[in-house]
Amino acid sequence: MNETWKGLLKDLFTLALLIVVVVIPIRIFVISPFIVDGESMHPTFENLDYLVVDEIVYDFHAPARGDVIVFRYPNDPSLFYIKRIIGLPGETVSINKGVVTITTVGGNKITLSEPYTVNEDATYTKNVTLSANDYFVMGDNRPNSSDSRVWGPLPKSDIVGRVDLRLLPASEMGFFPGGASYSKKTSSTTVNI
Repeated sequence: MNETWKGLLKDLFTLALLIVVVVIPIRIFVISPFIVDGESMHPTFENLDYLVVDEIVYDFHAPARGDVIVFRYPNDPSLFYIKRIIGLPGETVSINKGVVTITTVGGNKITLSEPYTVNEDATYTKNVTLSANDYFVMGDNRPNSSDSRVWGPLPKSDIVGRVDLRLLPASEMGFFPGGASYSKKTSSTTVNI
């Protein structure tokens, strides 16, 4: 066997070893690709958007209001959903005619300003108090989203991870797509997300 073939075989073996040792564990334990199926997160995400989900971020800190997450649907864990976190553990989420108000654990009330949403039916009203390990999640396309308003709070154990990257469509590629920021002010504050 000549030196060219030996060099090629060595390079192929090195590449295969890197894939086994580095790429596969990262894919299995750290990040996962997901393709959006449906319109529940319109206009933030569209059908067939290709996303990368960080599966270990919540091992280091708690999920935050405004995070876009992928999770296992509580009523059928074989299905994966994508939604936005609205309510955190111990909070009370009140929805009155499409306006979302949060009563925090400390008793402060905040009203969410959600410019990214598709408005919902103005007659809808709901109040939910979350337990210590539950989150309230909703799609951005409120009239066309099966979410915590329909099937209840999301247990933390069902969260797969946070959407950290959109790869496709290429024109929308970027880190932390759909990210929302919140004001740190409390007590009857409007929070922009």
